[in-house]
Amino acid sequence: PQGTFASRVELEAGAVRVQREVDGGLETLRLRLPAVLTADLRLNEPRYATLPNIMKAKKKPLEVVPAAELGVPAGAPRLKVLQVQEPPPRAGGEKVESVESLLGKLRHAGRI
Repeated sequence: PQGTFASRVELEAGAVRVQREVDGGLETLRLRLPAVLTADLRLNEPRYATLPNIMKAKKKPLEVVPAAELGVPAGAPRLKVLQVQEPPPRAGGEKVESVESLLGKLRHAGRI
């Protein structure tokens, strides 16, 4: 089961109640677990960090835990970077005198 664009989610015993907005108003779905849910912007109120809290966070020590302590097996990386390159620079724009000259330039460039 799936509930898309959920604006309110309530867990029940072995199920989940999802409320979502549709064109005609609100729709409530009751889905058996496990289920796939997608969230609407109104599901949660974001909490914004204040400047004093940001400054306090900068002073806190960062704890580094090795992967072996977490039970993650070490080994060779599964991904290999083959190539990294910057995208080509963007070409500058051109002003044209009329629509006919624009169409001619686009045909010449093979765009149309």
